[in-house]
Amino acid sequence: MIILGIDPGIAIVGYGIIKCEGNSYKPLEYGCIRTDSKAYFPDRLKIVYEELMDIIDTYKPQDMAIEELFFNKNVRTAIKVGQARGVEILAGVNSGLNIYEYTPLQIKQGVVGYGTAEKHQVQEMVKLLLNLKEIPKPDDTSDALAVAICHAHSIKFKENFRMK
Repeated sequence: MIILGIDPGIAIVGYGIIKCEGNSYKPLEYGCIRTDSKAYFPDRLKIVYEELMDIIDTYKPQDMAIEELFFNKNVRTAIKVGQARGVEILAGVNSGLNIYEYTPLQIKQGVVGYGTAEKHQVQEMVKLLLNLKEIPKPDDTSDALAVAICHAHSIKFKENFRMK
């Protein structure tokens, strides 16, 4: 199974694509989509949508896992990121992907084993689980890979405890 993990945003959208084979995960691609803060906001949304559609078309994931937004003190920023997150979900829905959402707590728990893990602990586990030489940068990219890994672990957990 191929999973697309998304760390939502508008200035930087982290993405990570992993392939699950048994108990191992292979990174297929990871990086970020960047938009210029000086650009017209609807054009920024279009850039995110089109680049995400290209990524989906290239790697053909079955599932998209995306981080849920946490409360942001800056309401304007939270609204813009929320709009971008909607566009990111729309790209997945329009591509026929199954969409799954995870809270930051669930992601930390799914990758490290406990929900109060520090950011650097999550990043180190991403590096270890994907057999990478270094922690992916920027942080948004590492976060997106963590979302994908969390989803992979969640699927395995559900499969192991599925009623027969």
